[in-house]
Amino acid sequence: MVRIIGIDPGLRFTGWGVIDAQGNRLSYVASGVLASDSKMAVPERLCVLSNGLEGLINQYSPDEAAVEETYVNQNGTATLKLGYARGVALLVPAKSGLLVIEYGAKTVKRAVVGTGAATKDQVTMMIKRLLPTATIPRADAADALAIAICHAHHRTSQNFVAAGKVMA
Repeated sequence: MVRIIGIDPGLRFTGWGVIDAQGNRLSYVASGVLASDSKMAVPERLCVLSNGLEGLINQYSPDEAAVEETYVNQNGTATLKLGYARGVALLVPAKSGLLVIEYGAKTVKRAVVGTGAATKDQVTMMIKRLLPTATIPRADAADALAIAICHAHHRTSQNFVAAGKVMA
């Protein structure tokens, strides 16, 4: 069995979801959202995110982490701020010794729904089907669970080397 934390990074809301995977069997552990106050300075908001992720890793003891890749949009400032949050989402689990894998949004949607063009509602519906006991307070938490599920599927469907570790 492997415990996976999925992270959907954002400066305002960072979704997180923890699942256990044993082969093709998935079990819901926990999910939620880390929120920062937009009135705070960016460095303070990044500290909130970092401290929150450290606390989650200490509480749930995941074995691996999966993080959604950043998409670039037309608002450069928003993309840059998302990049800050994503940097924290990659760094904190890596510093904790976890294997960290990144997945693009289309790959996540394809793994969970079957199509890379799935809507957020379709992703949430499939999360509820795959993890019937899941509590989903916001779409960010559903996205994080989807990222964790994507990683569970990819790690069992193929052998690959990532971050110096062989996964089977």
